[in-house]
Amino acid sequence: MHFLTEKIGFPNPEEATEEGLLAIGGDLSVERLMLAYNSGIFPWYETGEAILWWSPNPRMVLFPTKFKVSKSLQKTIKSKKFKITFNQNFAEVIKFCASVPRKGEAGTWITSEMQAAYISLHKAAHAISVEVWENDKLVGGLYGVDLPQKKVFCGESMFSLVSDASKVAFYQLSEYAKANKYKLIDCQIHNKHLESLGAEEIERAEFLNVLLPTNN
Repeated sequence: MHFLTEKIGFPNPEEATEEGLLAIGGDLSVERLMLAYNSGIFPWYETGEAILWWSPNPRMVLFPTKFKVSKSLQKTIKSKKFKITFNQNFAEVIKFCASVPRKGEAGTWITSEMQAAYISLHKAAHAISVEVWENDKLVGGLYGVDLPQKKVFCGESMFSLVSDASKVAFYQLSEYAKANKYKLIDCQIHNKHLESLGAEEIERAEFLNVLLPTNN
C-alpha cells in the first residue's frame, strides 16, 4: 500500500492490491487527476475517507464498435424523442449523477469535493458531459475524463430520470468515440448494466498498454 505526499506522483499501477487499491491520500488537483487518468488510475472513496486511488484488474471497457443496440433502444433512438448535447450543463449532470438513486446502492461516492474537482477538470477542458433532454428538461446524461491524445475516454458516471435516457447518452458517446477513432471507453469496474450494452473485462496490462504503449 502506498501513501501519497504533496509531491504529485503515483506508484506503478501494477502494484495495486488484489482488490485494485493502489494508493491513499494526496489531493484532487487538476494536475494530479490528469496524471492519474493518463496512468490508468482513478479516485473512488466515500465521505469521511481519505482519497483512495484504484487500478483494478481486470478492467471494464467498451470498445466503441461493440456497443450493443437492443431493438427497444434502437426504437427509442429512431423516435428522436430526446435531444442530445455535449458540454451544455456539466455541473447539472454531475449533480444528478450524485443524487439520483441507483439500484443496490445506498449512497454516492460523488462527494461535494469530487464534484468540485471534476467541474475544475471540465473548466480546464479535460472533462466532458453528454446531456439528454426531453421537452427541454434534462432527463439523462453522463460525464467523464477525455484523453483525446491517447484516444481514450474515461467514463465516470451516468444518470437517468426516464427510461433509456442514460443508454442513449452512452450510445451517443460511443458514436462520438467511433467517429473520432477512439480505442476504448474506460468503464473501470464490472457492471452488469454496462455489460448488457457491450462492455467487457480485459486484463489491466492490456488496458495499460493502450494508455502507455511502452508497457510490456
